[in-house]
Amino acid sequence: MKTIDQIKEKRTVSNELKERVKAMARINRIILTALKENQKTIPEIAAETKLEPQMVTYHLMTLLKYGKIEAGEIDDMDEYYYYKLKK
Repeated sequence: MKTIDQIKEKRTVSNELKERVKAMARINRIILTALKENQKTIPEIAAETKLEPQMVTYHLMTLLKYGKIEAGEIDDMDEYYYYKLKK
């Protein structure tokens, strides 16, 4: 029977993939930090973090899928949901 250490030795992960995963984790942390104080819409998060709205949307949907955040009320103009940290 193979141990996990033997499997890890044989399996390699490219440096490119490692860097992409690190970058995604960094962006998720930036967005979660932006949501610590209060709920925000996608444009508000994008403006605060200096990230493109498309990037914010992608990461918010990922964070939503994995239960890190939740969608709240919709804004006054019925355009954007407010996102907040899940309690």
